[in-house]
Amino acid sequence: MNWPWPVWIAHRGGGLTAPENTLAALRAGARAGFRMVEFDVMLSADGMPVLMHDDTLERTTNGRGPVSAQDLAALRMLDAGAWQGSAYAGERIPTLDEALDLLCELDLDANIEIKPAPGFSALTGVTVAREVARRWPADRRPPLLSSFDEDALAAAAATAPALPRGLLFEQVPDDWARRMQGHRAVSVHCDHRLLDAARLQALIDAGVPVLCYTVNDATRARGLLAAGVRGLFTDRLDLPEAV
Repeated sequence: MNWPWPVWIAHRGGGLTAPENTLAALRAGARAGFRMVEFDVMLSADGMPVLMHDDTLERTTNGRGPVSAQDLAALRMLDAGAWQGSAYAGERIPTLDEALDLLCELDLDANIEIKPAPGFSALTGVTVAREVARRWPADRRPPLLSSFDEDALAAAAATAPALPRGLLFEQVPDDWARRMQGHRAVSVHCDHRLLDAARLQALIDAGVPVLCYTVNDATRARGLLAAGVRGLFTDRLDLPEAV
């Protein structure tokens, strides 16, 4: 296919430059010249989609316990920025709607990773797809949805079949073609450290766009791009210039 999205994708919004999965991170990615960002979405206890990677709050906020055990009002009270420095103290956990609005304001493309908490696969897929389909302007290139959780991805496809989807793996399995067809996926996303040359060539020969995470080394990035990889997720916002 004629791959329409940018090559460089800022991991979790702003890589290591700003607190991950925050509006500050999305702004950091845009300031660095990225035209596409990636971020993760899971649900609060009251079913609201918010930007968060971990199942629990401890690593990136001053909260404790499972994200899915807190309602949106409680999550919004937490500090999601101070862990990365005083300049970000008071940064809040954003809702998906806030992130979508900012993407449009900053003219950014996005890969939205559906990240369900245990037991919430289908509901998270449905909710994320529904909100993106409802809020995203018809005249803009749609976000690319992806997930490791195939139940979540299937639910997203059933809810908003027109939204493009990427199948996300650590290591691309032998039955990747069957699974791509089953999900009507447009791309495969994988850990570059677990991608061998033969598997990459098989994907390329089949016309499958391959996106690799998380590539922070210039030499490795050059090699992957030369081999035909279509997109690189990176924590280093200076990496495109180094490559």
